[in-house]
Order: sequence, then C-alpha cells, then structure tokens
Amino acid sequence: MSIHKLLAQDRTLIMGVLNVTPDSFSDGGKFLSPLPAIEHVYKMVEEGADIIDIGGESSRPGSDPVSIEEEVNRVLPIIEALIDNISVPLSIDTYKSKVAQKALKVGVEIVNDISGLRSDPEMGKIISEYKAFVIIMHMKGTPKNMQDNPYYDNLLEEIIEFFNRQIQFAVNSGIQKNRIILDPGIGFGKRIADNFVLLNSLQKLADLGYPMLVGPSRKSFIGLTLKLPPNQRVEGTAAAVTASILNGAKIVRVHDVKEMKRVVTIADLILRNGQQP
Repeated sequence: MSIHKLLAQDRTLIMGVLNVTPDSFSDGGKFLSPLPAIEHVYKMVEEGADIIDIGGESSRPGSDPVSIEEEVNRVLPIIEALIDNISVPLSIDTYKSKVAQKALKVGVEIVNDISGLRSDPEMGKIISEYKAFVIIMHMKGTPKNMQDNPYYDNLLEEIIEFFNRQIQFAVNSGIQKNRIILDPGIGFGKRIADNFVLLNSLQKLADLGYPMLVGPSRKSFIGLTLKLPPNQRVEGTAAAVTASILNGAKIVRVHDVKEMKRVVTIADLILRNGQQP
C-alpha cells in the first residue's frame, strides 16, 4: 500500500525498526547478516508493521559515523532482497544522500533523516528527484555529542522554529508538502525531562499540519527512569506510545511490533471513543 493511502487511514501506523549495525543501543549485532535481518522483517510485518525502517549506522549517544561504502554494504543487500517480496513500504534511516539515492533507486519510499536535512546539502534534491517521503527529525548536535549537556531556553518553541525552517528548506528543494513527516527526536539531544514534555505537548507540534512520527521505543529516558536495560523497557515504551497517540502521533517507530500493535489498537480506540477505525 502506498504511503499516501496509509497516512489517509484513520489509525496510527507502526514503523518497525531494523538496525543492520553492530552497535545500536538496543539490538546491535543481532541482524548484521542478511538472513536473520530478512527473517526479522517478515516477522515484524506478520506482527502488524505498516512500514519497515532500515538503518546501517547506529545513532545511539556517543556513536561514531561509518563510511558511505560501509553503510551501503550493510543495508543494500537486505533492501534488494525485500523490495519485491514484501507488502509494506520501506524506509531508509540515513542522513547521507548517496546512501539514500542507492536505496531510493531500488524502490525505498521514505528517507528518515535524523539530521532533519542539515547534514548533507544534496539530500533534499535527491528526495525530490525520486518523489520520496522525508522524515525530518529534530536533533540537537550529532549522535556523538547530542547528550553532552543539552539545553533549551524554550524546548517547544525551539523545535517548532527548527521544523518551520527545515520544512521551508525541504519545499525549496522541491519536496512536496504532502510528502513531509515530522519527528521531534525523542532521546536525540534531549534531557530526560524534555522527553516527557514532548510526549505531553506533542499536539502543539502536530498542529503544524504534518504527520507526526514518534520513536520512544526502549529509549534511555525510559531505562534511566525505571532503572531497566533496553530489553526490559516494553511497559515504559507502551506508556510512551499511548501518550504519543493520544497527543497527535500518526506513526510510532518501535522495536517490539507484536506488543506495540496491541497497545496501538487500544490507544486508537481510546482516542476515538471506542469507534473502530
């Protein structure tokens, strides 16, 4: 199903995460080989994922960048194996235009840019050329330094200003407004409390008029609050996903698709006063 048709549906969409990396904070190394990665994607789709987001570079706090060649070598074989054998759209999680271009060329439909189109001056043009969707995420700093004492005078105002600026940049690059999705960047250059503020105030960002994606899954603000490792953060993720949906999220990006599908189903019914989508 096309992204436009998915977004038009009166329900929250689930984006399943596939990290093809050795060092991601939650599942680094589990899906480096193509076969386990492909099997995991099929499993996520069976469990209810509407979109699959594939990334070849860790963006955990303190992580180092990898070369374009290494990133392409990690993700492209998996994308090529999936693209004609999967029923849901694929997203490429990258801030490098050359990686995005290779993924889009074989049929990927979304570019999930954690830099919000700031890292690579060619990214906007590439996305426009392929008429792809873009996820513009807010991040203060880079993955290497984003958690080095982040500070905001006014969290929401600064993020709204960032979105307005980057939306205009995207449009000037030729990207259509109806192909823009926004992500407040939970855990990316945010203090623990900032993440809770964003979840509580998400509707103010959704009021900008673009679909809002939220990715709280297994993040450290949950782990530090509950004093739990990544593989024990399902309940905290469920609470954050529910709050996201009730406050305007259209897409939730998660690792635990089966469990979060159940959460999304109930949260959608709460939001719609019991009416089925």
